[in-house]
Amino acid sequence: MSAADEERAGGGDLIAVVGATGTGKSDLGIAIAERLRAAGRPAEIVNADAMQLYRGMDIGTAKLSVEERRGIPHHQLDVLDVTDEASVAAYQRDARAEIEAIHGRGNVALLVGGSGLYVSAVLFDLAFPGTDPELRAHLEREHEELGPGILLERLRGLDPAAAATIDARNPRRLIRALEIASRSEVVTPSLPSAPRAWRPARILHLHRERAQLVAALHERAARMFDAGLVEEVRGLREQGLESGRTARAAIGYSQALEVLRGDATVDQAVEATGIATRKYARRQVSWFRRYADAELLDVTGADRAALTAAARRIVP
Repeated sequence: MSAADEERAGGGDLIAVVGATGTGKSDLGIAIAERLRAAGRPAEIVNADAMQLYRGMDIGTAKLSVEERRGIPHHQLDVLDVTDEASVAAYQRDARAEIEAIHGRGNVALLVGGSGLYVSAVLFDLAFPGTDPELRAHLEREHEELGPGILLERLRGLDPAAAATIDARNPRRLIRALEIASRSEVVTPSLPSAPRAWRPARILHLHRERAQLVAALHERAARMFDAGLVEEVRGLREQGLESGRTARAAIGYSQALEVLRGDATVDQAVEATGIATRKYARRQVSWFRRYADAELLDVTGADRAALTAAARRIVP
C-alpha cells in the first residue's frame, strides 16, 4: 500500500463532510468520529454551518443536541449572539485555529457543514478583507436615501465581475460588495477554478437525488415548525434577533418572524421555508460540484443506519 493509500485508508488528519442541506452530513460526521474513536484515533468536529454559529438557533438549523453529539467534542457552535454579524474572515481564522489545536492534541479534525464559502475558507487559500465600519455606515445611508441603483452602478465601475453576479435586491450583499470594491486589498471572494489547498484534506461530498431531496426538504421545514420554531424565534426576538443582520435573514427564522408579526400563517411560513431551502440547496450543489478532488458519496435513500455503514467503509 502506498503512502497515499495509507492516508486515504486512515482518513487523514483533516476530513471534510460537505453537501447540500438534508443530505445527512451531521449524522455521517458523528458516525465517522465514532468509527475513528473505536480505532484509537480520537476525532473532533468543527462546525461549518454559518447559522449554527449562533446561540439559541437550534431548531431551524437542525443543530445536534448535546446528547446527539455522543461525546464527540464539537467546535464553532454557539459562538455568536443573534445580534452579531457572522464574518467568514473571522470564521476562517477561528476554525483553522481549532483544527490546528485538534491536530496538536494528536486527534483527527472533521469539518462538517454545508455553508460553501465557509467550508472553502478553511480548506483553500482564500483571502478576505477586513471591514470598514465608517465606509459601511456611509454606504448604508446612501442605500437608504438613494436606493440600490446608484450603488450598483458604482459597483459596475469598480468591479464589473462582482456587479454582474450580485443580487441588487439584497442590500447587505450589495453594500458589502461595494465596500470591498472601494478598498485597495486584493481579495478572492469566491472559489477560484483551481484553488490551492490550505493543507491536505479528504473531502467527502454527499449527494442525494433531487426528487428525494426536494421532498425531504419540505418535510424538514414542516418538522421544524412542528418542533417549536416559532417559539424559539419568539425567545430570540426578545434577545434582539430582528436587529441582527445575518441571523434574522436565516431560512426559517425570517419566515417565523413573519408569523410573529402577523404577516403570514404557519402554513404559509412552512411553504416559504421549503421553497427557500430548495433554492439554497441548489446553490450548495452547484458550489460543491466544483470540488474536483472530493469523493462523491450517493446517499439517496440512506437513513442513519446506512450512514453508519458508510462510515465503516470510509474508515476501515
